[in-house]
Amino acid sequence: MPGENLSRDEARERAALLSVDSYEVSLDLRSAVGDTEPEGAVDAPRTFRSVTTLRFRCAEPGATSFADLIAPSVTAVSLNGKDLDPGEVFDGSRIRLEDLAAENELVVDAQCAYSRTGEGMHRFVDPEDGEVYLYTQYEPADSRRVFANFEQPDLKAPFRFEVRAPEGWTVWSNGAGELSDGVWRFAETKPISTYITAVAAGPYHYVTDSYSRTFDDGTTLEIPLGAMCRKGLAPHFDSDDVFLVTKQGLDFFHDHFDYPYPFGKYDQAFVPEYNLGAMENPGLVTFREEFIFRGKVTQASYEGRANVVLHEMAHMWFGDLVTMEWWDDLWLKESFADFMGAFSLVGATRFEDGWITFANRRKAWAYRADQLPSTHPVTADIRDLQDAKLNFDGITYAKGASVLKQLVAYVGQDAFLEGARRYFKRNAYGNTRLGDLLSVLEETSGRDMAAWARSWLQTAGVNSLTPQVILSSEGRVTELAILQDAPESHPELRPHRVAVGLYRRSPEGTVERYARAEVDVDGPRTIVAELVGADAPELVLVNDDDLTYCKIRFDEGSLATLRERLGEITDPLARALCWSALWNLTRDALMPARDFIGLVLRFAGRESDIGVLQMLHAWATSALTHYAAPDWRAEGGRLLAEGALRELRLADPGSQHQLTWARFLAAVASSEADLQLLQGLLEGTAKIDGLEVDQELRWAFLEPLAAHGVADESTLAAELARDDTASGKRHQVRCLAARPSAAVKAQAWASVVESDALSNALVEATIAGFTQPSQRELLTPYAAKYFAAIERIWAERSIQIGMDVVKGLFPSLQDSQETLDATDAWLTAHEDAAPALRRLVLEARDDLARALRGQACDVAAG
Repeated sequence: MPGENLSRDEARERAALLSVDSYEVSLDLRSAVGDTEPEGAVDAPRTFRSVTTLRFRCAEPGATSFADLIAPSVTAVSLNGKDLDPGEVFDGSRIRLEDLAAENELVVDAQCAYSRTGEGMHRFVDPEDGEVYLYTQYEPADSRRVFANFEQPDLKAPFRFEVRAPEGWTVWSNGAGELSDGVWRFAETKPISTYITAVAAGPYHYVTDSYSRTFDDGTTLEIPLGAMCRKGLAPHFDSDDVFLVTKQGLDFFHDHFDYPYPFGKYDQAFVPEYNLGAMENPGLVTFREEFIFRGKVTQASYEGRANVVLHEMAHMWFGDLVTMEWWDDLWLKESFADFMGAFSLVGATRFEDGWITFANRRKAWAYRADQLPSTHPVTADIRDLQDAKLNFDGITYAKGASVLKQLVAYVGQDAFLEGARRYFKRNAYGNTRLGDLLSVLEETSGRDMAAWARSWLQTAGVNSLTPQVILSSEGRVTELAILQDAPESHPELRPHRVAVGLYRRSPEGTVERYARAEVDVDGPRTIVAELVGADAPELVLVNDDDLTYCKIRFDEGSLATLRERLGEITDPLARALCWSALWNLTRDALMPARDFIGLVLRFAGRESDIGVLQMLHAWATSALTHYAAPDWRAEGGRLLAEGALRELRLADPGSQHQLTWARFLAAVASSEADLQLLQGLLEGTAKIDGLEVDQELRWAFLEPLAAHGVADESTLAAELARDDTASGKRHQVRCLAARPSAAVKAQAWASVVESDALSNALVEATIAGFTQPSQRELLTPYAAKYFAAIERIWAERSIQIGMDVVKGLFPSLQDSQETLDATDAWLTAHEDAAPALRRLVLEARDDLARALRGQACDVAAG
């Protein structure tokens, strides 16, 4: 039998053969605590007992199929009362099931392993107090690491969990639970997919609230609310704000979906060492605990958390109630949740500028992903589980959401939401494909959805839209056209519903919109007739209000205006769109990196939207690291540090802008004076009015001090003693790996590449510290080592750790033709390597080639 992978063909064959009636899962997690080691090898994993009773029907009695289970050992297997030899039927990832009856009962008693990689049943020991915390994370296919099952989304069933846990612990699952006779027993779920079942257990700090909703028919829905985190984070846990956004979201989705929340309670667990942002397990949503803020953060952080809370809540309908049949249609849940996260954020919460963040941050993710060689249609071709794991990407999430925003502009919000309502009611607790959604949208909108889907969902690539303006001698528009083009690799031209805005200086000196027209762009050239006769614009913005998904380009006059007056555009969304377009020009080697950095230095200090400002800082850092001419990097870094310090001193004391500029200064500091200032702020010998150097900011200052040899191992040990927490440990590990020493780099490399002792969170922290842009020469020897190691890493490690290592340690800082050639040589010599591994290397190669083109552009400008 094949290994841990599962192909689409196998899943379809099994779904045609089997239907599942119920699961009963019994877990004994008492082994999570204590020092008892399993018998045998020292490296043997710590395990827990998992007993699954699985009842299912078979359409062809006598047929053979298989159940999924990844476990160190299986104690017993019985099928329809007959004991099977685990040694014969279990191969490490599958249990062979022969001679199936029309109705079947499978019982599997296994020893499953606790995880340190965030996949399956993750076990975390809090260094602060020694407490143990457990939680599960499964998507796309890791529930089989916890119990035997049919691991595919279209074999739904009700689940009933029972859990034995250490004394004093609390246990949560999808349904409401009760402790009786030492066993936690949970209410049976509605029919759901395996990957959204969940368990959390441990001495979590738990807070409760409730939500009530009375419907038009007089019935009332009561939803118990809960939120939890580690005890060590309890002093920082602002659960009131989490509950506020939760209630606002539940109100919003009940207003618009006309389908009551169907899963009983609504717990939200903020858990340690989490690989993702969050996961939409019905009744028990899990989040990375970094959403609990230990220090001062900006409103952008609170907005980001609210968006994720709402994204996961939208999944209760899009994904949990109605689930894609196979991972090809992952977008049916992720694109909708991403869109609905922003839609509800703006419509229901205090974060009314959420569409600015969407335009500036989420779409940047999509534009990058859509220009990689691995780009794919929103509806992707997912051959197997490894493909699925890699498709939780900027296409599936952010491009898909952008396309849905375009769809709302195309069919209208009312038709779109009515389509969603019908989709839920027709497919509740079932599985769907693309056609199921298109059919209801055709009904509600009267539009030809098949043609729209062909252009937007079934082709890859991003179009560019450029304005072309012809003026009369009197200074009026005689013709304004929009030119659409596409890359050679993906030549599809698409229909776009766009707004075109004309901007000019006001008497007060600001840049304001004075004319706007909406038009359907179709084909290579579209005339905007409505704007003929308008006064001459100083700036034409071809995707004003961000209705469509495209790269915005500018005519020469508009670009000249932006170079001089970008900071004077008063509308924050229009300004954000212009910044995003300029960043795309830089990434496309159409604007020198030094010019983009110059614009940031000139105008970022005027940026009012804190999320946009933080994005500008990230882009400026990336421009310096990857796209600037090597000979200009030192000068560019000096200019950015000078600018950061200037704006830090000018910012209002105690403001979020002041905090953001302080963090940016830490990111670009390299001179002796800058490092002395950071050290002085840490030690209290320097002061900037209003800047509170809390623990999180201390670690932000310590990383550049470590990377430049100012903070040594003893300094970092002292800081860990001051912040002896799980968060502090992650920061310390990152800073230790950042030190500029060949021995340090060798040790960091070995800890990640040659050993699997580190947890997922510490692997991530080590890689982040290892790759310092100021240490290119020190990292040179690791380019060859990388290519020698990655195939072994991919074969030996879990897919999550494999992805972290292959992406994180690619020698992008050795940005030369030699590294590009070495990458090509590896790809040529490893054509038979796992497709998912090749995809990651191809993506890294593309980023490197793009960086070299950007550097050539910047050299030419010098």
